[in-house]
Amino acid sequence: MALTTASSSSDLPSPTASAHDAVSPGEIAIGVVIGRLSEMFDFFVFGIASVLVFPAVFFPFVDAKTATFYSFAIFSLAFIARPFGSSLFRVIHERYGRGAKLTIALFVLGTATAGIAFLPSYKTLGEWSIVLLALMRMAQGFGIAGSWDGLPSLLALNAPENRRGWYAMLPQLGGPIGFFIAAGLFAFLVSSLTPADFLDWGWRYPFAVAFAINVVALFARLRLVVTPEFTALLQTRALEPSPTGELLRTQRASIVLGAFAPLASFALFHVVTVFPLSWVTLLTTEKVSVVECLSVQMFGALLCIVGMLLSGQIADRIGRRATLALGAGMIALFSLVGLLPVFVNGSLIGALLFVLGGFVLLGFTHAQAAGAINSTFPSRYRYSGAIITSDLAWLVGAAFAPLAALFIASRFGVGYVGVYLLSGAVGTLMALGINRSLEMRDD
Repeated sequence: MALTTASSSSDLPSPTASAHDAVSPGEIAIGVVIGRLSEMFDFFVFGIASVLVFPAVFFPFVDAKTATFYSFAIFSLAFIARPFGSSLFRVIHERYGRGAKLTIALFVLGTATAGIAFLPSYKTLGEWSIVLLALMRMAQGFGIAGSWDGLPSLLALNAPENRRGWYAMLPQLGGPIGFFIAAGLFAFLVSSLTPADFLDWGWRYPFAVAFAINVVALFARLRLVVTPEFTALLQTRALEPSPTGELLRTQRASIVLGAFAPLASFALFHVVTVFPLSWVTLLTTEKVSVVECLSVQMFGALLCIVGMLLSGQIADRIGRRATLALGAGMIALFSLVGLLPVFVNGSLIGALLFVLGGFVLLGFTHAQAAGAINSTFPSRYRYSGAIITSDLAWLVGAAFAPLAALFIASRFGVGYVGVYLLSGAVGTLMALGINRSLEMRDD
């Protein structure tokens, strides 16, 4: 099965290229970063609330640890819903166009996120409050699935030949920026309000802010995707849906390998963001406040940006797959010599240093996870292939990660979460190794 990369810009017909010289990668990058920031802010607001809010507000009838397990189970519903959302919004795209699809998707995402802010607690509505929370979370998954607009792939295709790694990194900057804002907002609310006020109404504010950010993101992205210039670019670059049957028949290997290649970064993604909060609130006997934990993580998000910038530079020198493999190898080493000794010995300072180091590695690997894999699709399949691959990758690598990490930590000890990290790194290295073998064989 051939895993060929998309054709370079020099392969395009010259009239098309000359007609769109005014469209710069920098202009595309702005829309991409804003879009990713809005999605990641929604993601992290729900993730943080899954630890600090939902166990007490929606699951007060069980102990705190069990309530957090239930909360993480609802957290996973968005990832389960994404493949179904992608299928639905594909129909909308084909019938009504990319602009209509994006508008509806972000409306669904924003409405679901804002709707969570108005949900009654379990004490008010009983089990129906949990049902509504689950439905809103699934709607978030549908909205995120439909918000795929093709701009990240368009950015990669329009990047200078020797700067593909750098431009592949740019969309991922929305992740740490979104987390920094979400963590800062929760840290402010927790430190400013009494616990009763925070659980009564304070926690709802970040979800309302998420709706406002989604509105800004909608207009920023529509400004690009509905213009004649970008519509023409998206079409001439073959960034339109391809037949699903043909895609699955001819690109099975790329899809499967693409779903497993980001496992290292996705596993680390939750171990340094959502999991430390559950460790602080449920598992540690050390005196550390939620605000202190969030503050350390905010600094870690800044280090994550540094790691991403470094990754972009290195990827342009040694290649995106090599950079991703290097990062996976470092995560494997980190899980053995960093996480296990630190947490098994119970050192609070060591644990916080681990979180900071983890953010650096997260930035280094996550920056290239999407670009390295999507480039295996020929241009004809790049758009639809990237959607399916992304849905499966998040489902396999991220949906149950907080749940798995908390189970391992509570059952075997928190240090053994390193085994979970190690398995993700092994999965990435195996996927990249097989991917390389297939490409060499097809040559």
